[in-house]
Amino acid sequence: MEGEKKKILIVDDDGFLLDMYAFKFSQNNFEVYPAQGAKLAIAKLQEGLKPDIILMDIIMPEMDGFEMLETINKMNLSPASVKIILSNKSEQADIDRGNSLGVSGYIVKASSTPKEVIEQVVGILSKKQVVNK
Repeated sequence: MEGEKKKILIVDDDGFLLDMYAFKFSQNNFEVYPAQGAKLAIAKLQEGLKPDIILMDIIMPEMDGFEMLETINKMNLSPASVKIILSNKSEQADIDRGNSLGVSGYIVKASSTPKEVIEQVVGILSKKQVVNK
């Protein structure tokens, strides 16, 4: 991933995880936009942020990741963004729901180190760019 930094919006209600992932992605040639919660993420998108990737948790207070995806889709916010779920929920029903809402990937936090999460995000992004060319 040489050259231009990819913009990533990371959405998680856990401040520690949000800071850790923001730091790790910024070390790996990403321009990071953290959002502690879905409502803040939607506000950033409404203000004009157009990230290449939206990486989101599912389990969050106020609005969960699925509701956030539904809102983003309904409002047509950042339609070109690659949407990826990063969650500890690993049930097939959750993965299927994510897929039905247009996510390009589903990463299970508990079974991935931060380095593996970044590698998976880069892999999903690469596949998506090949498809779109």
